[in-house]
Amino acid sequence: METIADIRDLRKTYAGGFEALKGVTLAIETGEILALLGPNGAGKTTLISTICGITSPSGGSVTVGGHDVVSGYRDARRLIGLVPQEIHLEPFSKVKDTVAFTRGLFGKPRDDGLIERILRQLSLWDKRDARVVELSGGMKRRVLIAKALSHEPALLFLDEPTAGVDVELRKDMWAIVDGLKAQGTTIVLTTHYIEEAEAIADRVGVINGGQLLLVEEKAALMKRLGQKCLQIDLLDPVTAIPEVLAGYGLEIVGNGHALRYTYDTRGEGTGITRLLADLSAAGMSLRDIQTEQSSLEDIFVGLVREGAA
Repeated sequence: METIADIRDLRKTYAGGFEALKGVTLAIETGEILALLGPNGAGKTTLISTICGITSPSGGSVTVGGHDVVSGYRDARRLIGLVPQEIHLEPFSKVKDTVAFTRGLFGKPRDDGLIERILRQLSLWDKRDARVVELSGGMKRRVLIAKALSHEPALLFLDEPTAGVDVELRKDMWAIVDGLKAQGTTIVLTTHYIEEAEAIADRVGVINGGQLLLVEEKAALMKRLGQKCLQIDLLDPVTAIPEVLAGYGLEIVGNGHALRYTYDTRGEGTGITRLLADLSAAGMSLRDIQTEQSSLEDIFVGLVREGAA
């Protein structure tokens, strides 16, 4: 797979001695959507800022499109679009002028047709002559994306793109990201919304304490680390697990009306057949059985706990 950005042993230590990045190594693949998950203070924004050349690294290297972000800053930055968390826009500028101005900052020639296509894609065309101060928070965030796309970057960073927006707008943003990927744009997003990564990402990275715990294809990650839960609804409630069932690690739930059995999907066998036979031998009558797959959120929480241990 072709790589658009190569991060090697990246470190960032601030003046007070705080280590924000501790040797991060990551290859961002061309055309992918990579979601970076991590709690507040994990290093997500510092990582993006360093790749974009906003923050100077204390060690290691970053190249974008083969250009070093320090020695070849201008060439690297031309390939990057950045949508920051904070909304900083000129309040009295018109939407179309704001986007066009950003394109000019990157030395790109005027292209009214391109600006129109971007604004239409982001449902901003009807607001093209509106002043930024007149827009809702969600629309302002769309303007930030339009500005980031105005110079036609190959690599787009979205730092918490749906923070503070409602569920409907969040889903609209997912559709926008999906459309950008279809056009060949590589996208890296940081998010606190686990469902966001689960819905649109090709790969998921988990970062905590300035260290990258892992980066893996989303489906493979869930298959490798995921567990399934079997919930067994009982006809008669129980107050304790019978001795014969002690080895299964069963959990009593629903005020004793159900048992929960967790098993590893990677194992040679699930143990369910033997469990059901032992339940019958113990004189327990079943009313219903249902399974539940671990979500990416369950996996994420587990990884962060392990990393903090």
